[in-house]
Amino acid sequence: MDTIKGMKRTCYAGSLRLDDIGREVVLMGWVQKKRNLGGLVFVDLRDRGGIAQIVFDNDVSKSAFEKAEKLGSEYVIAIRGKVFERQSKNSNIPTGDIEVFAEEIRVLNESQTPPIYIKDDDEVGEALRLKYRYLDLRKPKMQKNLMLRAKVANVVRNYLTDNDFCEIETPFLIKPTPEGARDYLVPSRVNPGKFYALPQSPQLYKQLLMVSGMDRYFQIVKCFRDEDLRADRQPEFTQIDCEMSFVDENDVMEIMEGMLKKIFKEVLDRDIVTPFPRMTFAQAMDKYGSDKPDTRYGLEFVNISDVVKNCGFKVFAECAKEGYSVRGINVVGEADTFTRKAITHLEDHAKTYKAKGLAWMKITDEGVTSPIAKFFSEEELTNIQNAMGAKTGDLLLFVADKDSVVYDSLGQVRIAVADKLNLADPDKFNLLWVTEFPVFEEDEENGRFIAKHHPFTSPMEEDIDKLEGDDKLKLRARAYDIVLNGYEIGGGSIRISDAKVQEKMFRALGLSDEEANNKFGYLLEAFKFGTPPHGGLAFGLDRLVMLLAGAENIREVIAFPKNQNAVCTMTNAPTEAESNQLEELSIRVSLEDKE
Repeated sequence: MDTIKGMKRTCYAGSLRLDDIGREVVLMGWVQKKRNLGGLVFVDLRDRGGIAQIVFDNDVSKSAFEKAEKLGSEYVIAIRGKVFERQSKNSNIPTGDIEVFAEEIRVLNESQTPPIYIKDDDEVGEALRLKYRYLDLRKPKMQKNLMLRAKVANVVRNYLTDNDFCEIETPFLIKPTPEGARDYLVPSRVNPGKFYALPQSPQLYKQLLMVSGMDRYFQIVKCFRDEDLRADRQPEFTQIDCEMSFVDENDVMEIMEGMLKKIFKEVLDRDIVTPFPRMTFAQAMDKYGSDKPDTRYGLEFVNISDVVKNCGFKVFAECAKEGYSVRGINVVGEADTFTRKAITHLEDHAKTYKAKGLAWMKITDEGVTSPIAKFFSEEELTNIQNAMGAKTGDLLLFVADKDSVVYDSLGQVRIAVADKLNLADPDKFNLLWVTEFPVFEEDEENGRFIAKHHPFTSPMEEDIDKLEGDDKLKLRARAYDIVLNGYEIGGGSIRISDAKVQEKMFRALGLSDEEANNKFGYLLEAFKFGTPPHGGLAFGLDRLVMLLAGAENIREVIAFPKNQNAVCTMTNAPTEAESNQLEELSIRVSLEDKE
């Protein structure tokens, strides 16, 4: 193996252009591909900047040529040479107009045959990609994603610093919290039998920073949740966390819109229009069945409960009369696109979200075609079509059930229809605020109320006095989420800053004064010493970068992610601890026989 002594890299391979003709360069990187044409050896040299073609000519340097003949894929090399205009240009790469004739080469390290191809279109399964992540990250696409992520973080830091935010680190070893997802616990060796938790967010610390008078805080911070992972969740994720004093919702939204505007301009060179549209939680659910609607396409819900409450179709009529709802979407002009098989597939999809079925009608020149058409009179069918704004060629899809089931199932059908018809323009970025979330939601499994966001979110001022009332589900929060193309990329709220209101909130959540003091006494104590009104927002950096990169899931923009079982297949973490380590921590592991 050679050394690089006496050679200093002059530039990245991917930066060379026609302006560099005649320049002597030193490049270092990996062998992407080699072609031996007898007296010439062509090597594609790859580094973080891209690919450049290197020519080894036996007439130019016999020793360099002989070394080049022995090169293998992914060998690490350094070359010295001169840039020439390429005779046979390659329009597929930015450096396709030039090539470098090598005068010297050093083989810095050899490589075995890699278990995965180092190219973007390798079609290797994700399990193998994660196992050999350090090779996967050599791919141009992955390096581009990580560099984009770094650029976003840099823009965020510059913007927030310019707007008087102070970057402050908060602890990773904290007191376990009873609300939200399950904590990761960390045993304390010096305090046997006691545990820290890893933070799900810096929520309480950033509120304490507001009490301390720091006024504007931010950090780009790792957070942790020990929860069952869905398709693109991670046990550790990154937040852009912000908090401000002496603000209301509009102040927070304005500063965050400015940050996103700057990110889009500097990272993608896209101009986005501010202020963003706003929609209440109730409006979002009523129109889209989702609190994070994708507004790049229509397919908005229509509530026909009043239209069908006395109709001949019992499923619709009974739902409408019992206080449930009947809602539908109009897939305009696509009746012929959806065969009976395709509609059955949509119905099965709706049933996975607890719908009992998916009713449908096709509007044709001969009238309404539908298995349920026979249960309606002509007048009733006409009324439904009018309510749905239906015309010949349209497909109408309906779900009848309690609102929560209708929203969930029909909302998922809406997304499935949009996917089939390619309605969501990938080059379009639709941002909006969803506001006035419910303060509480019902935990049917445990028969109690839980906080929709978290227990430190302030109710709307006109709803504070109702905290101890009976109709808790109608209370609205001073909470706001920011949505991009059907994904929640950030969420926040104006916080409770009054100790008495915070105590009421804990009681509404079923915590006794003693429990609340035991778990959050330090926060309640801090609130006694002059707490400014404050609020903030946390962005999911992984999700934001995923959307900016056009990636399919957040694992594509995280350097070393876990799989869906929260396992790092590259390092085989988590692993069993050594017995002496457990003994030091006063921990005994008991595993049930699972055979």
